[in-house]
Amino acid sequence: MVCLQETKTENVNFPTAAITDAGYKVIYSGQKTYNGVAILSRYELDDVVVGIPGWEDAQQRVISATVEGVRVICVYVPNGQALDSDKYTYKLAWLKALQDYVSQQLLSYPKLAILGDYNIAPADEDVYDPQGWGDGILVSPAERDAFLKLLDLGLVDSFRLFNQPDKSYTWWDYRMAAFRRNMGARIDHILLSDGLAKRCVSCEVDVAPRKLERPSDHAPIIVTIGGE
Repeated sequence: MVCLQETKTENVNFPTAAITDAGYKVIYSGQKTYNGVAILSRYELDDVVVGIPGWEDAQQRVISATVEGVRVICVYVPNGQALDSDKYTYKLAWLKALQDYVSQQLLSYPKLAILGDYNIAPADEDVYDPQGWGDGILVSPAERDAFLKLLDLGLVDSFRLFNQPDKSYTWWDYRMAAFRRNMGARIDHILLSDGLAKRCVSCEVDVAPRKLERPSDHAPIIVTIGGE
């Protein structure tokens, strides 16, 4: 399965034909210019839900489906912009709504994974310069607390199941040669329920796409789940 965020395209323009020609099923929810999420799978995508039920939001940031018994939630968490911004207040409220949604989903789906751009670096080791970042956006105590509340539901940060290289990140600014200098942050995560975490055999960041001529500023994070 592949989860995409920031597709930045309206549904009418989504490249469905190219994806299905490549052998994938796909569901998506997008909007012009901003946001947008999608899930691709080799298998059928069932029980599709767009958005967070009960949370009125015009921004397309969440899509969920069940694939071969696994509940997959694809999320694009708000950035928050700045601590004194209305967008930061929105981010914290949005994260609380996500927490409530995931809590309910776990009651029905013990095999659950949340994949996406969380716009949160959970710990100081997840940013290249903790002192320089201070308590600013993406690392503020309230954002990190929201991340911990997701883990407290019974989820596991799959990346931390394994020994990882120091200074492992998933995002680098386009400016200041940040990628070449590895001035990054780990803000993309795959959280797994206990049942999936026990079967997780690897988790790694694939930096190769970030080296392309016109790359995303994010690198994919990849989890491999073993059999029963």
